[in-house]
Amino acid sequence: MRIFLVQAAAVLLALLSASVSWAHFGVIIPSDDIVSKGDDKNIHLRLMFIHPFEGQYMEMARPKAFGVMINGRKQDLLPALKKKTVKGFSTWEADYRVKSPGDHVFYVEPAPYWEPAEETFIIHYSKVVVDALGMETGWDAEVGLKTEIVPLTRPYGLWAGNVFQGIVKVDGRPVPYAEVEVEYFNEDGKIKPPAEPYVTQVVKADADGVFTYAMPAAGWWGFAALNTADFRLKRKGREYPVEIGAVIWVRTREMR
Repeated sequence: MRIFLVQAAAVLLALLSASVSWAHFGVIIPSDDIVSKGDDKNIHLRLMFIHPFEGQYMEMARPKAFGVMINGRKQDLLPALKKKTVKGFSTWEADYRVKSPGDHVFYVEPAPYWEPAEETFIIHYSKVVVDALGMETGWDAEVGLKTEIVPLTRPYGLWAGNVFQGIVKVDGRPVPYAEVEVEYFNEDGKIKPPAEPYVTQVVKADADGVFTYAMPAAGWWGFAALNTADFRLKRKGREYPVEIGAVIWVRTREMR
């Protein structure tokens, strides 16, 4: 009887584990997404690798690249990064001072993350747009990342309920019918999903790589388009596939 109960418990645990949503997201979130002329010009940025809705952190090594693009010109911000441990995991943060008008596209290329459960490396190229000093130009500019979501909707000044559209690209080319995962950054844990499918929403792009999603609540929303890289990485003498993710973060506010 004891052996039977142990076996039954093992099967139940496996079934429960299989049903859990484990969507990984690269996260880059600024202290504000709109900096007006009368605002504090200092922006604090947080970089994480996390399950955004569940608030479960993952280890993030020092990124390979971190910068900002303004009016088509890139600035390396990697030296500004400082390590911060949250819940026992490494995250990163940096301070940046806005000095010129124009949309600031902050981006990060992380070091490859080894996922033993999937025997796959993960690289999420993440970005976020901050409007600076009312110029409102440059939000749709391409950074030139390996994979990238190019917004068709201006990614700031959005109300809860607004629609966000973007084009999924790999090597600068649209990806037809790309699958896009969507998660809410449930930082305080107040939102309780009625079932697992509510944690990670899923939409598919059309034949031109364009996807659409209406954001139902105020806060930060992450969009991650996942594809398999055309290269492999080695670990202990073996080569493994690489999941590349194009991630963009968008903020909404309640209309009051």
